[in-house]
Amino acid sequence: MQLSDLGERICILGPSNSGKSTLAAAIGDKLGLPVIHLDRLYHLPHTDWVPRSTEDFLALHDEAIAGDRWVMDGNYSVSMPQRFRRATGVIFLDVSTLRSLGRYLRRCLLQPHRLGGLDGRRDSVTWAMIRHITVTTPNNRRRNTEMFDSLTVPKVRLASLEAIRQCYIDWGLKRR
Repeated sequence: MQLSDLGERICILGPSNSGKSTLAAAIGDKLGLPVIHLDRLYHLPHTDWVPRSTEDFLALHDEAIAGDRWVMDGNYSVSMPQRFRRATGVIFLDVSTLRSLGRYLRRCLLQPHRLGGLDGRRDSVTWAMIRHITVTTPNNRRRNTEMFDSLTVPKVRLASLEAIRQCYIDWGLKRR
């Protein structure tokens, strides 16, 4: 599938630390699309990942998806139905739990700033996030797979880091 087949409203979903934000930025740069990181809409800036109220998050989310052109990374099942109704294409990064955990540790320990992170915060290793990646994420993967499989828009599943790397090459994408 060509990148252009995904249209101009692209959703990227997958487990935490799978590379969604980096891929969204690369696609945004290549296609000139606004990049929307759902973590930034869901959490309050300058906090240690404190969530907004569901009402506030949904208002921000719905405003973002109303645009004609965007690439959006993140999951947040409460907002998936309306997001998928607007999407013209979906990319599912279906990497393993072990890979997600390794990327999380590397990001927290070695990257002072990351794409999609909260303003005014550096990620830190927490037991809550380790638990989320190792316990919650496998359940979310099943839900996301079922949702992805039911979609009728153009879609791509990238099931390994090698598949993701090849996608960057095939689509002429550059990491920031």
